[in-house]
Amino acid sequence: MKPARAIVILNKGSGRENGDERKSLITERFKTHDIPVEFVEFEPGQNLEKIVSQTAKNSPDATIIASGGDGTISGVAAGLLGHDNQLGIIPSGTFNYFARSLNLPETVDEAIDVIAKGHIRPTDVSVINDKVFLNNASIGAYAAILQTREGIYKRWGRSRMAAYWSVIKALATLRAPLRLTVSVDGKSFHHRTPLVFAMSNAFQLNEMGLSGEECIADGGMVLLVAPDTNRWGLFKHAASLALGVAKQKTDYEIHCGSEIDLEMPHRARPVARDGELAKMKGPFKLRMKREALKIIVPPEFKEAVR
Repeated sequence: MKPARAIVILNKGSGRENGDERKSLITERFKTHDIPVEFVEFEPGQNLEKIVSQTAKNSPDATIIASGGDGTISGVAAGLLGHDNQLGIIPSGTFNYFARSLNLPETVDEAIDVIAKGHIRPTDVSVINDKVFLNNASIGAYAAILQTREGIYKRWGRSRMAAYWSVIKALATLRAPLRLTVSVDGKSFHHRTPLVFAMSNAFQLNEMGLSGEECIADGGMVLLVAPDTNRWGLFKHAASLALGVAKQKTDYEIHCGSEIDLEMPHRARPVARDGELAKMKGPFKLRMKREALKIIVPPEFKEAVR
């Protein structure tokens, strides 16, 4: 069913397009479908989850549209938990893993055409200590990579090549590995590792050449644990992930479960969720929330797993 009205949560700094130009394109395309549209814009550093939650509370009849990259979409999704609003997506990030996992188009016009058709799919989401992630959550080396990436983006602009270069630069200065206990559906494992990476998006797993799609199809999450190694080995493992040639048990160890707990000596750690970085206190509890969102997808999207 076509949405009665739309409220677009707009990250004007996402992707390569000019934010004002994207806003104009969005407005015009909604007009062609005779759907009234409003905008709520936000700046980096603002509490996006709170902004979206308040918007949904004030407008329970509106379809909320996330316009931005994976981090923006994840923040909008977090704000919609507990609300009945439908979620539409206009992707404009660097990788757009979540949108691509739902077979959503990456142009403004085509994305809005999908929203106008109003085909709903109830979708599970993952949380780490009750904080939403739609694709992945990570502790360790990836947090350092994100910190480095922002500086590279500011200097050279956003691109996939710049993202890959940030991996190399960050790993060159990586220090001590993590010592952690992993509990997966009640079973415990001990690891010493530079990187632990939880994933709930089968599409991204496949894009990176990783196994685990069956785990996600069964309603679980995949936890990847990189082996403890020297700096050259860490470069090798990171490169294998980036190039999609990683091998299970050689480049990482895999755990699968719907309830995963991580405990480590230092209770507060930087945690990356869908490309966004924030410090969180442990222990870290990863859980699934079933059919927590009502997302608008293409009518032809019939996949059991995304």
